[in-house]
Amino acid sequence: MPELNLAKLNLEKSIPQELFKQKIDPLMLKLQRLHRQIYEARVPVLLILEGWEGAGKGDCVNRLLERMDPRGTRVYSFMEPKDEEKFRPFFWRYWLDIPSRGQVAVFQHSYYHWLLKERFENGLKDKKWQTGLEAMRRFEKIMADDGTLILKFWLQIGKKEQRKRFKKWEKDPAFAFRVSPEAWAENKRYEKRLASAQAMLAETHKSHAPWITIEATDRRNRRLRVVEEVVSAFSRQLEKAGSPPEKQAKDNGQPSKDAKVPAVNGSQAAAVSGPLAQLDLSRRLDRPAYEESLDNLSDELRVLQHLCYTKRLPVIIVFEGADASGKGGAIRRLTSALDPRGYCVIPVAAPEGEEKHRHYLWRFWRHIPKAGHWAIFDRSWYGRVLVERIEGFCKPEEWKRAYSEINEFENQLSHSGAVLVKFWLQLSADEQLRRFKERERVPHKRYKITPEDWRNREKRSQYDIVVADMVNFTSNDDAPWTLVEADDKFYSRIKILQTVAKAVRNKVRKSEGWKESLL
Repeated sequence: MPELNLAKLNLEKSIPQELFKQKIDPLMLKLQRLHRQIYEARVPVLLILEGWEGAGKGDCVNRLLERMDPRGTRVYSFMEPKDEEKFRPFFWRYWLDIPSRGQVAVFQHSYYHWLLKERFENGLKDKKWQTGLEAMRRFEKIMADDGTLILKFWLQIGKKEQRKRFKKWEKDPAFAFRVSPEAWAENKRYEKRLASAQAMLAETHKSHAPWITIEATDRRNRRLRVVEEVVSAFSRQLEKAGSPPEKQAKDNGQPSKDAKVPAVNGSQAAAVSGPLAQLDLSRRLDRPAYEESLDNLSDELRVLQHLCYTKRLPVIIVFEGADASGKGGAIRRLTSALDPRGYCVIPVAAPEGEEKHRHYLWRFWRHIPKAGHWAIFDRSWYGRVLVERIEGFCKPEEWKRAYSEINEFENQLSHSGAVLVKFWLQLSADEQLRRFKERERVPHKRYKITPEDWRNREKRSQYDIVVADMVNFTSNDDAPWTLVEADDKFYSRIKILQTVAKAVRNKVRKSEGWKESLL
C-alpha cells in the first residue's frame, strides 16, 4: 500500500473547464453502465466521504450520484447521535445502514468523523483512540470479507482556503448556517487536527478498505478525481466478481446447484471428549423444590430488571439447543417474571426478504436492545456455525471466519455495558425421542414436530462436533457459554434462571450507572 501524506498533496492542482468537460462526460456514462452491472452482480458498495469542513463532500456526492440509478443508492449523513443511538453500541447505527447486495451506500460524517471529533474536541486519550481505530479496522474487514467494496475518500483543503470559504458563506444567508463555532475551531487548530487526521488515515489504510486522498481546492479536480476512482474501483471489482447466478444462490441461503455440501470435520472421539459429553443429563429437581426456586427467582429477576432500567444496563440472552430441548418453556418461565414493557423475545428462523441480501449479522444488530432493556433470542447468530455449517448453506471459509466475527460482535456488546448470557440446552437421544413421539401423539403439541426435526436428529453426531467447536471458539469471560442439562425440565429451567440472575446481579453490583461511551 502506498504511503499517505496529506502534507505533500498539491492543493493548487486545478483542471481547465474544457479538459474537465472532455473527461467527465464519457466517465459519467461509463459510471452509469458500471453501476447497473454492480447491481446485477449483487456487489454491496460502501463509499465513505470524509475531510475538512467546507472541502466539498456534499458537492462530490451530488455529482457522483447524478448518473447512478437512485433506486440502487442511499446517502446517510450521521449527525450527533440521538438517545436511541446513544443507548446502544457505537456501531449500531452504522450496521443498520450497511449496503444490501447490489446497493451503494454513501456515508457522510461516518464513524471516522466522530472518532476524530472526540480526539480533537474532547481530548480522547491514546488508549481509547487506538481502541476506536482497531474497531473500525475490524468492522471494515468483516464487511470486505463478505464481499463489500469499500472506498474511503479524504477531501483535503488548506487552512487559508477553508477560512476563505467560511467567510464567503457567512455573507450568504443560504449558507451561513454551515459555519458553526465548531467549524471555526477546526480552522483555528488546523495543524493539530491535521496531525490526528494523518495518523487516522495511516492506521486505517488497508488494501480491502483504502483511503483515497483528493486535492479538493479546485471543484472540477475533486469532482473528476472522485468519479475516476469510483469508475476504476467498480471496473476492478466486476472483473473478479462471481457470476450473478452463483451470487444469487448464496443470497438465497441455499447451496448453489452444483455445490457439494461439505462434511463436518471432526471425529466421534472428539465429540465424546467434548464439553457436551461432560454433562450429567441425569440431574433432576422435584416439583416442590422447583416451585419454591421459581417463585424466589421470579421475584429477584423482577427487581433486577428494574435496576437494569434505572442503571441503563442492556441485557441480551441467547438460547440455542437441540430440538425439543425446552428452549420455549424456559423462555416463558423467564419472561413471566419480567415487565413486558422492558423486554422483547426475538424468534430466529431462516433469513427472509431483505435479510438475505445483507451480512448475516445485520438482522441481529437490528434487535440489539437499548440500554436498560432486555432482548431474548430464541436461536441466534450462532446459526452460522451450526445449521449453516452442517447443511452447507455457507462455504467453509465463511463459517470458519464467523467465529472471529461473532467474537467481535459480542465484544462490542460487552464493551457497551451489556450483560450477555448464552445457553446451550443439551438433551439425550432417548429423551429427545420420547418428546418427539409425545408431540406426535398429543394434538395440541403436534405443531411443534416437523419432518425437519426428524432429519436433524439423524445428524446428532455432527451437531455434537460443531457445538463443541462453537463453545471452544466463542466462550470467553465477557460472553461465556452455559451448558444446560435439559433432560429434566424443572432442573434446566431453574439452572437457566439462576444463571441469568447471577449474571445480572454481578453486573448491577459493579455498575455505577450507565455512562455514554464511544466504543
